[in-house]
Amino acid sequence: MCMIAQSDMIASMLDFASIAVDPAALPEHTDLRELFEDGERPIELEIGCGKGAFLLRQAQAHPQRNFLGIEWANKFYKFAADRMARWGLGNVRIMRTDAREFVMTRLAAECLSALHIYHPDPWPKKKHLRRRLIQPPFLDAAIRVLRPGARLALQTDHADYFEQMKLVTAARHDLIAVPFEDDEHGSVDGSIKTNFEIKYLREGRPIYRLAFRKSQR
Repeated sequence: MCMIAQSDMIASMLDFASIAVDPAALPEHTDLRELFEDGERPIELEIGCGKGAFLLRQAQAHPQRNFLGIEWANKFYKFAADRMARWGLGNVRIMRTDAREFVMTRLAAECLSALHIYHPDPWPKKKHLRRRLIQPPFLDAAIRVLRPGARLALQTDHADYFEQMKLVTAARHDLIAVPFEDDEHGSVDGSIKTNFEIKYLREGRPIYRLAFRKSQR
């Protein structure tokens, strides 16, 4: 039985409150280092972490890094936080908040070593396209909070949204395209194994991916 499947069998080493972060309790300009016992480690953020499958694997594989997952769906947020607590992972925090607003208005500059955005809501109806996350104002903010050389990884199963992602990122001179596959950042054999990715691959949907490094200036 794989380690991920055993999560419900492991006794809790941390409580839910030690993993879950209340955004209302954070200062206006949030320094993520204050969320962790060893805040000097590199910090990675996953937007839309769902049940936390990707974060769990990465936090286990890289105990020398810190990870923050943001999830809006309350049941997934609680599931992910409880899951990390059961594994006793002190290098992970989970937050329920509006990721767009948090990145654009709350995060300190150059605080992230990686930003993972996998299968964001595609808002497929034309009248809802403005609600998509990957648009120029958000990308401006995302690049601001990334350190020079930090990684930005995007993945979607929606072809039209992928075209939008390509257009928005192509307009940036401060993003350098890199291979998506990178075992240091959780992509092995073209797969990151989030819950959504696993589901969509089983359904036979194509998966579209982009990855970049922020320029060193």
